[in-house]
Amino acid sequence: QYSPDSVPGADGVVDPTEVTFPGCPCLARSCSAPACPCLARGQHYSGLCLGQHAGPVFECNALCRCGEACQNRVVQRGLQLRLEVFKTAQKGWGLRALEFIAKGRFVCEYAGEVLGCSEARRRAQAQTPQDSNYIIVVREHLHSGQVMETFVDPTYVGNVGRFLNHSCEPNLFMVPVRVDSMVPKLALFAATDISAGEELSYDYSGRFHNSPAPNGEQKASEEDNSVRKPCFCGSRTCASFLPWDGSLFPTP
Repeated sequence: QYSPDSVPGADGVVDPTEVTFPGCPCLARSCSAPACPCLARGQHYSGLCLGQHAGPVFECNALCRCGEACQNRVVQRGLQLRLEVFKTAQKGWGLRALEFIAKGRFVCEYAGEVLGCSEARRRAQAQTPQDSNYIIVVREHLHSGQVMETFVDPTYVGNVGRFLNHSCEPNLFMVPVRVDSMVPKLALFAATDISAGEELSYDYSGRFHNSPAPNGEQKASEEDNSVRKPCFCGSRTCASFLPWDGSLFPTP
């Protein structure tokens, strides 16, 4: 089932549609820093683009007094580019651009069911080695030392983001962008200028322009490679196998 935005999962633990952030009082056509409290929370866009080393992003939300034309409303507007789902030679379905995409431009969201940890683990452990896995776990490390986890599964409900393949040298990077609440939208931006016809990809491990892999993944990389799926990205730095998250997929 196609959905442009993430939806509450079957377990009902997390509701990504709930509005819990207060709105900004800005009356201008477009908000500006440092006056806007939304922009004061984190990084902001330059035009429609975002830098690769950006920190947290908080867009203006449904309760803000600024208008729909506010430049701090990008990801919430959804897909604005022409993309195509196509059949690849070795990786199954893929996604490619049908027009030029400038570096830093928002491309699409990785949307699906937002699950609680227990349901995500249950679904992962129910998979067979032949099944395609679409569940993504995003871990954000807070200054307090806590780790905030977001589990998104587009297996049954999702958008074009589910067709993005992994690459060890990707042309997209993922940023958690918050609009109405602390439940982030998993937004993918162009890491470089992308030509029309070029396949779109991101690093499933989250290492691209981010911290080193967590212990769970480092440990998994040392396990028997017979349980891991091969990587066909074809990059010069290809790791030969797709990333593996041991917290959801325990080694048999």
